[in-house]
Amino acid sequence: MGDWRGQILREFTPQVARLTLVADPDGLLLEEGVLQAIRERGFELIPFEDHVSFRYAYESRFRSRWDEGKHTDLVVVLRSASNSLNSLPYDLLETGRKLSFNLGDLFPNLSYPVVASLNRSDLDSLYQAQNKQNPGQLGNNATKDFVLRHVFEIAPELIKQPSDLLRVLLRRHYRGQGIPRILDERFMYVLRQGGLFDDWPLEQIIPDKQAFLGFLQERWPIFLDGITGMDISKVQEEKQSYGLAFEGPAYLPFDHDDVRVYIDSLFLEGLLRPVRHEKSGLFTGKWVAVGIRIDEKADRLRRLDGLIKSVEGTLPEPEARYQDWVLFAYRWAELTALLADRSDEQTLQVLERVKELRERLDSAFLTWVQNRFAGLHNQPAVPPVMLHHIPRFLARELSQSEQNKVALLLVDGLALDQWVVMREALGSQCPDLRFHDDGVFAWIPTITSVSRQSVFAGKAPLFFPSSIYGTNKEPMLWTQFWSDQGLNQNEVAYVKGIGDGGFEEVEEILSYPRIRAIGLIVDKVDKIMHGMELGTSGMHNQIRQWVMEGHLAKLLDLLLDHDFQISLTSDHGNIEAIGYGRPSEGVIADLRGERARIYPDSLLRSKIKERFQNAIEWPTLGLPDDFLPLLAPDRLAFIAEGNRIVAHGGISIEELIVPLIRVEKKSS
Repeated sequence: MGDWRGQILREFTPQVARLTLVADPDGLLLEEGVLQAIRERGFELIPFEDHVSFRYAYESRFRSRWDEGKHTDLVVVLRSASNSLNSLPYDLLETGRKLSFNLGDLFPNLSYPVVASLNRSDLDSLYQAQNKQNPGQLGNNATKDFVLRHVFEIAPELIKQPSDLLRVLLRRHYRGQGIPRILDERFMYVLRQGGLFDDWPLEQIIPDKQAFLGFLQERWPIFLDGITGMDISKVQEEKQSYGLAFEGPAYLPFDHDDVRVYIDSLFLEGLLRPVRHEKSGLFTGKWVAVGIRIDEKADRLRRLDGLIKSVEGTLPEPEARYQDWVLFAYRWAELTALLADRSDEQTLQVLERVKELRERLDSAFLTWVQNRFAGLHNQPAVPPVMLHHIPRFLARELSQSEQNKVALLLVDGLALDQWVVMREALGSQCPDLRFHDDGVFAWIPTITSVSRQSVFAGKAPLFFPSSIYGTNKEPMLWTQFWSDQGLNQNEVAYVKGIGDGGFEEVEEILSYPRIRAIGLIVDKVDKIMHGMELGTSGMHNQIRQWVMEGHLAKLLDLLLDHDFQISLTSDHGNIEAIGYGRPSEGVIADLRGERARIYPDSLLRSKIKERFQNAIEWPTLGLPDDFLPLLAPDRLAFIAEGNRIVAHGGISIEELIVPLIRVEKKSS
């Protein structure tokens, strides 16, 4: 490999040592490409995070094999502040080969704190720039400038007018670029030095995507008024008449070529919302029509065509990062939600385009999952990549202040396209709320007893084998996680079965001043799903009706009024599937789902697969050894042939990538 990974991978030759210990303070071995390459060479990796979990996996999966005379290439990864391995157990230190990797060795001429702040997926661009530019020894600020320019394509000194800044921010937020705070601070400092953007709310719109979109949204009507001939200089003096929440110029150059190219996509993908205008007839046939509500049917068809083109053009490549798939999943969710809202019949041409696109998506996503999913659960927990990372992310939030309180609100079975519907309904009910959208990966199989328990345990399913077929131990697992983080039992709460109002128990718990971490399960969407006979469209209609009843809005208000930081997520999504037969009842499965069947050994599973040859024998990645899933392929289900159902358990993008939403009140 001609990149930074090659320096690491040359140390991993199979059959050299059955146990390799690696000091990895910067998480280099956990980067997706490194993990995949190590696994392809036959190595298995276990991060050392706590003694109990590690010892369980080590003894049950490796020591037992070694005692039988079998060879394995095991890598134990220790992430600590130093390159020392001394905190590992003595028996490992006595027998293991020892290695150490850090960013200082890879980037010796750049400031270590700046490089360490980057997402590991950004190291490719930095490594190439370092080799090409040969910058010599750089200090802190010089490294920041070097990274901004060569990794994120931002040259602050070249930003001289509003269109320059808008172009940079539009590209950044549309691509979902995660830029570290220390680089944002440097960017803002240089902009302020020029004195050109003193009245812009840089501290809000540069790091915060939702704030930036809000900044654009409230200035769009002003831009439209300018096109109709209104005197914009008077608008500048009377900004209050437009109810602007963000400081800064009232008029933005949306029609600049570098800006307009993004504005189209933002409206098509639902990131900006079209507005009504009293002179809408003047805009018919012009590019600005994408952001104006003129004719509902025509607007919808235009947006549908644009979304299909956007999805077609952004389907991730085989080597894509997990972040690329999360970003794409939101585009696909917007398209799914729009298609399900059948206020008019879709044309045959549109349906054929979507069908072909869905088949391409399913094939590409399955291939990516088979190659890359194995490394996701070992990613750092901040930011969360998989569901079981969320509690550790919340623990970090809690540790920042003794006054902080966190609430994990899990809406059982909520898919991303259903969140799109829910978000719109909540937005109309609660205009003072802001939703920061992100996504995480569920566990495979995408079933409640696996994925939901992993959320409340803060661990991979491997570590709760005794309860993996049910959810009764969730309260204990949730309390145990927080106990390990230093909270007392009376500071932790868990409530399930809420969704149709009746929040008396929640209100009582929130009245206890000592409560700092609460887990809540809203089961309404899951109930809708399991009774659904009208497919995706029916799901959306019932979810919209439920949200408009106001129960979820009341729950969010309760939590915010008690100063809880809210993270809303789901344990799995769902899809509309068609039956292709039931497995024979002669073989007893440990769990019988519509999209997933679980067997206690490989022989039983293989016998069923003989009939369902396209079914997927999923490996025990992060699962107990006797928990062997057989997954329905494509968009099929283990039900009577030809029957339709809304179900979950498989590997579609709708089932596997679920919302992770931060809910907060807009600042006044």
